[in-house]
Amino acid sequence: PIVIANVEHRFLVAEQMREAGIRPRAIVLEPEGRNSAPAAAVAARRAMADDPDAVILLLAADHAMARPTAFVEAVERACAAAKAGCIVTFGIRPDRPETGYGYVLTGREHPEARGVHRVERFVEKPDAATASAYLADGRYLWNSGNFLASAAVLSAEIARLAPTIDEAARTALAAATRDLDFERLEPAAFGHAPAISIDYAVMEKTDRAAVVPCDPGW
Repeated sequence: PIVIANVEHRFLVAEQMREAGIRPRAIVLEPEGRNSAPAAAVAARRAMADDPDAVILLLAADHAMARPTAFVEAVERACAAAKAGCIVTFGIRPDRPETGYGYVLTGREHPEARGVHRVERFVEKPDAATASAYLADGRYLWNSGNFLASAAVLSAEIARLAPTIDEAARTALAAATRDLDFERLEPAAFGHAPAISIDYAVMEKTDRAAVVPCDPGW
């Protein structure tokens, strides 16, 4: 994995990697928190530096999957759509009108990926009345906040839809410094990135969004 974390968490991350027996490809340190879109931009560019054809799975560190096998199966279904140019999210069937999650309106099945659907609409954190309407509709899923995409496609969409973020990530990576097992993003460049989620910056605007309905015990 490529782990992106705040500079204050560097030794905690390194120790947990050792405890888990995982040798990360990189531990990239953010000088300050700027939400998930800048982190995703850095992840995509960092992955492409090693492999221009990389497909990346963006996973939030504070999520738990009680049925990881079901999640792995969903990732495998999503791979075909990601390789066909989609940015795939993992949709969870809602059981209550939750206002703290984003919602995805599922569309037709992707022609090149069974079990993957086009996203008709992507809505971030609706109010209570709207969330209740989505629950009653039955076609809306919660957005789990985890994504699968070609690194090149994700990077291109960030550059198209959020060019300031792309510029900040590219410059901060180019001027990054090595420190033991860590890669430190250049603070001034990274600080120019607006603090915004990948959901708002890209997923609500892109025409490449797709969703895999799944039940991994999220």
